[in-house]
Amino acid sequence: MTHTHFIGIGGTGLSAIARVLLERGEEVSGSDRTRSILTDHIQNAGARVHIGHAPEYVRGADVVVRSSAVPEDNVEILAARQAGIPVLKRSDYIGNMLQNLLTVAVAGAHGKTTTTSMLVWVMHNLGFNPGFIVGGEVANLGVNAAAGGGEYFVIEADEYDYMFWGLHPTIAVVTNIDHDHPDCFPTPVDFALAFEGFVDRITSDGSLVACLDDPGAAHLLAYAGSQQRHWLSYGIDDLEADYKAVNLRSWPETGYSFTVTRGDDPVTEINLQVPGIHNVRNALAAVVSADLLNMDLAEVGEVLSSFTGAGRRFDIQGEAAGVLVVDDYGHHPTEIKAVLQAARSRYPERRIWAVWQPHTYSRTLRWLPNFAGAFSQADRVIVSGVYAARENQPENFSLDEIAEAIYSSEAHAIQDLSAISAYLLAHLKENDVVIVFSAGDAPQISQDVLAGLRRREAGI
Repeated sequence: MTHTHFIGIGGTGLSAIARVLLERGEEVSGSDRTRSILTDHIQNAGARVHIGHAPEYVRGADVVVRSSAVPEDNVEILAARQAGIPVLKRSDYIGNMLQNLLTVAVAGAHGKTTTTSMLVWVMHNLGFNPGFIVGGEVANLGVNAAAGGGEYFVIEADEYDYMFWGLHPTIAVVTNIDHDHPDCFPTPVDFALAFEGFVDRITSDGSLVACLDDPGAAHLLAYAGSQQRHWLSYGIDDLEADYKAVNLRSWPETGYSFTVTRGDDPVTEINLQVPGIHNVRNALAAVVSADLLNMDLAEVGEVLSSFTGAGRRFDIQGEAAGVLVVDDYGHHPTEIKAVLQAARSRYPERRIWAVWQPHTYSRTLRWLPNFAGAFSQADRVIVSGVYAARENQPENFSLDEIAEAIYSSEAHAIQDLSAISAYLLAHLKENDVVIVFSAGDAPQISQDVLAGLRRREAGI
């Protein structure tokens, strides 16, 4: 039995890999700086989890897999190398893990978690029993990873630190290419080149599926053609796309209904339960992938109409005292703008609060002008302290200046998460909607506010 040790096992990516290995019957151990919901979940699944780092934790491991956020001088990395144990990043490890499986990899700056979740839900319902790794919980299934029981594996292809270069997919989906992760990809060209490298790794008999509405993805389709790769396009705005969403109708409290055409022929009807025009495109990507896998598209449309979302992607936490509380992973201005537009369409008469926890200083400062305009659909905006992740605070950084840049007279900064919760509970009114945007630890605000609202509702 192979023993794999994960340094940073509480991260979304590594915990998902660990879960797949456990379901395959392998031995798993791991460590992380702090305890979290994910460390608890993977421990309950059978992994041996340590909080903190120590050299002895790698003892007996056949291979060590490390998070990109773990520094080279980590004591477990040093101990493993001294003992001759291979130390790999996800990009080095994942290819071997998926050997001999037909892999569908979903990449893109935005939408990849939801698109991957949609495809997993479709394949699960139509009897494919896929293995999968998703960056958020598939709401319909209650998990973000599974070993599966067949020849198929669906994976969210993360571009950070070139993780997706470790994949060799038979079907590669690219939702869009919108410059992100400036700490890893300093320029838009660097970001685009990373996706070209991803296309280069598609199997010789494989296909690229990409959104023709997005300029970056459209450029990638042209690149794929120059590399003699088979490709298919989808879109709403571009009439030249191979697959299109037509006859769009938006419904309050749910999402869009539309017809999918292949060429000029209608192939399925979809009635989405998740809001936003961006989710129409995500569903299209899932339909094209399903068609490549020879699924019945009428059945695919029915299954997608029952899809309820992905964890932390417009993830409704609950409603109390007439206030709806929503979590969203949005941490890029394009994502935040799309979610707020979807929320405004879904709840046109309700006051919308956006609570934004900026993720990394580099991203916040690089795209501050874009963040400034991303909140136009929100009635109130609160900016929390930055979730620094792998970065240190730069000199002369001012959270107040970040809040002042937002195009809203009702935007202001509150550093502390608990203070934000208290402020919200003091100011929220019946019929309000609160959306917490965070790729860090700010979802705690949602839980605290919802608990407070329930106490208010109960008269406590």
